[in-house]
Amino acid sequence: MTTDNNDVQVNFDTFGFKKDIAKGVREAGFRMPSPIQEQAIPIVMKGSDVIARAQTGTGKTAAFGLPSMNNIKGGRGVEILIIAPTRELASQVSEEMFRLGRYAGVKTVAVYGGQSISRQVEMIQRGANVVTATPGRLLDHLRSKRFRNFAPSVVVLDEADEMLDMGFLEDIEAIFKFLPEERQTLLFSATMPPAIRKLANKILKTPVSIDVTPKEVTTNVDIAQHYYVIEEREREEAMVRLIDTESPGKSIVFCRTKREADNLSTVLVSRGYSARALHGDMEQRQRNETIASFKKGQSDMLVATDVAARGLDITDVTHVFNYHIPFNPESYIHRIGRTGRAGKKGVAITLVTPLEFKELSRIMKVSGAPIKYREVPSIHEVKQNYMDDLFARLKDRDFDDEILDMVQGLSGEMDVTSLACKALSLLLDDQKVAGPNRIGFSSGAVEKMMHRFKSQYGGRKQYGGQKRYGGNKRPGGGGYGKGGYRGRGGSGGRRK
Repeated sequence: MTTDNNDVQVNFDTFGFKKDIAKGVREAGFRMPSPIQEQAIPIVMKGSDVIARAQTGTGKTAAFGLPSMNNIKGGRGVEILIIAPTRELASQVSEEMFRLGRYAGVKTVAVYGGQSISRQVEMIQRGANVVTATPGRLLDHLRSKRFRNFAPSVVVLDEADEMLDMGFLEDIEAIFKFLPEERQTLLFSATMPPAIRKLANKILKTPVSIDVTPKEVTTNVDIAQHYYVIEEREREEAMVRLIDTESPGKSIVFCRTKREADNLSTVLVSRGYSARALHGDMEQRQRNETIASFKKGQSDMLVATDVAARGLDITDVTHVFNYHIPFNPESYIHRIGRTGRAGKKGVAITLVTPLEFKELSRIMKVSGAPIKYREVPSIHEVKQNYMDDLFARLKDRDFDDEILDMVQGLSGEMDVTSLACKALSLLLDDQKVAGPNRIGFSSGAVEKMMHRFKSQYGGRKQYGGQKRYGGNKRPGGGGYGKGGYRGRGGSGGRRK
């Protein structure tokens, strides 16, 4: 069975939740359901199995969480089991379930590696009715028979394709051997590769299929996507230059390895940026602190690996930087899905060497992503952009009597022109641009390389028109640098 979209507008009152669940919805500030919520909630409430395809950041947790908690009977131990690929996602889903279900007496426990096994068992036996877990730790508990009367009536696989990519498929199949045959099973995934379809056939019973992904373009149209062609040795300098140019609010920089994330984070901090690394080798306490710091705005940049950043629920990320191009189109889509959320605009930037044109071409072809080429701006262009931005802000800036008194007092010691020049000089002292004047290849060189690539591989030309950063027309920065869903303002991600 497959659901179809309809034009009837609904709100959360339409679903008929129990009053305690409805209170949690109101407290969370939910008004209108997202497409996945609108389609999935009524079906889950009826008790049907579901296989749903929806992109990251579309509200899947509420889509399966609200109706599942609404159907909880109470007094039966663990009734809802949610399996997630990473510790971060398991923790965040657990927090969201508690937030939405607390007035209905929902108790949640997150189960993952890096924490006390006995503590996890104790918390569940105290009466938790919702458990979110990573596959490895959950399977260890089940094989060791640590849980008494563990028979959840609802089982959710969240981000199933990511669990496949991380090699958890065998663990998932083993876990289901410990679960009751009579259950409701819900599978949510951003993509549906054959292996996930095959798994669904094994664990779901006459499921309802839901697909709310775009039919033509799989990347978010609210995300401006650019790539820059550089030499391998220029990555660090190119990253710093682009951060200077874009002035992001909150940003995530994706790296391929844990070592690379640590090294780049150290470089950015040494250059004066508020950056922190996030990867799987960190202790869970450190990871939680890093994520909390980023959410609260105490740090502006996460330098993360794909696995560590998977499932981060942060709505005000303005920029995503790919320090290295990802290995496949699906990873690219997942990465840039961290920005442009909740109807906000975002920017995705990818650094590419000429040896990576083939991977770039494949991402463009598979994802339909409109990734446009741009030159890394020169030092002069960065300074000019800053001056244009500064002049625009000066024109609109209000001042009070105290400032006027200060200027009048200083005007007795120097003329107005000298005063203005000295004030601007102080402002520009904080905007020193390091590195070589030119980074990366020119547009003419890239066009020639793309032509050779096209001739060699016979692919269609993917070179998008580039745009210099002259004047005040630069993308990102002003428009996107003021924060996202809640708004931040302030430093706009500039060096601290």
